Amino acid sequence: MPARLSKFSFDAPCMDYAHPWTDSCVSATTGLGLHSLQESFRIYATVYIIAFLMRRKKPTKEDVKKTILGILQSTAFLSWSGFSYSLFICLLRRTLGRFYMPTVSFLPSFLSSLSAIVIERASRRTLLCLYVSNVATETLFRMGVWRGYYSPIPRGQVYIFAVSVAVLLYFFRSKTNKQDQIYKIFRMIVGKYEDTEYLTKKDSEISRNTASGGEMSDRSIRRSSARHKFNILWKSFEAYKYIINSLKAQSKDVSCPHPHSCAHYILADSAKIFSYCVGGQIALKLILQFNRLLQKPKLLKSTIFQKGNLNFAVFLGGFAGLYRLVSCMLRRTFHEDSHLYAIPAGLIASVTFLAYPDTTIALYFMWKTLQLLWNDAVENEKVPDVKWFSILLYCFSTALLFHTAILEPQNLRSSYWRFLYTQSGGRIAVMSRTQLDVFGLETSKHLQAVLRKTKTTDQLTFSF
Repeated sequence: MPARLSKFSFDAPCMDYAHPWTDSCVSATTGLGLHSLQESFRIYATVYIIAFLMRRKKPTKEDVKKTILGILQSTAFLSWSGFSYSLFICLLRRTLGRFYMPTVSFLPSFLSSLSAIVIERASRRTLLCLYVSNVATETLFRMGVWRGYYSPIPRGQVYIFAVSVAVLLYFFRSKTNKQDQIYKIFRMIVGKYEDTEYLTKKDSEISRNTASGGEMSDRSIRRSSARHKFNILWKSFEAYKYIINSLKAQSKDVSCPHPHSCAHYILADSAKIFSYCVGGQIALKLILQFNRLLQKPKLLKSTIFQKGNLNFAVFLGGFAGLYRLVSCMLRRTFHEDSHLYAIPAGLIASVTFLAYPDTTIALYFMWKTLQLLWNDAVENEKVPDVKWFSILLYCFSTALLFHTAILEPQNLRSSYWRFLYTQSGGRIAVMSRTQLDVFGLETSKHLQAVLRKTKTTDQLTFSF
């Protein structure tokens, strides 16, 4: 439990709190801005280049130009956010004559976020809002737990994920105009045949395509097996094709929209997703630990065969298979398809989230659900369209995170603390918390605990 609030303000020059490494507000603001500019460019250059390469198409001059402009615009947004944060702290101190609890971090961050977000592209503002709102929601919950207002619910993130994904899948099955990125994710996981456009296809057309495809596969196998009679590799491939074709030949209900049997529909794609996830997890770990593996090659085996490499694959592959299993069972039971099946299928499939109960994923789906519910209410004219809502939510969420980083760092997610630490060049840790102890939150003590936990330090010097 925190101590009671003892004071609401304190009188001190900027140097005693905001920038103890220099007595000049201009120098401190400039230094933070320049370092933020450098880090912002590194972050967004990496993000945009990776996104550019993943398009898998021959780039045009226009594509290259848009990528470069996007890097510069996003860099300007993030670097200005850091620069203006320090600027507003000092401006508010000079204007009001002393520091108040809201002006220590919350209000400067809100103003800096508001002035920075208008620089960023409009298409990226909602995505940024979802991300910081995600982290801010977790932070608010931690603040409440720390104050003793409530206790954590065991596996609470699983419940959040289950309800959220059930609503999203209902929209996926029932809506025809789906432009949001979340629907592309569902298309990859639960399959394109669960999409609305496939529900109107005639089963006879699908059956004709299935039959012709199966005959071609059988003829191809017979011809090839004759040529490769004693080839073990080919025999393995032939056995695999036989199993797949046997699965395809199993029964399905007339209401099922997928082309082959239910058994093939459930097992084949879920196994494919599982294998992709395992391969992706291993590849990512090998890339991130490349330098370490060069120094200690013996760690390669333990890195590849870590049990944790399977958790995400079990969750995603299991979710895909379980969702399809429940959907097909409901179609077989009632001999008709319905978008309402997405709700029980989504809830039951969410059991697999126990294998990878990630809070970030759960909160992302929660906020995405709230966003789409709000958009649907606006489309149906049930609520007014608030043009600046996402911007104001972004500013509030960012201000809350900066407030927590300064006054209650123990309640901030460690990954976000490291981001702020890197983005500021360590200045977020060097800002003196001694003056803030008058608020009764024991800030300086908790800062030292966070520094030890995150392996960061406040023993840094700056030229300006």
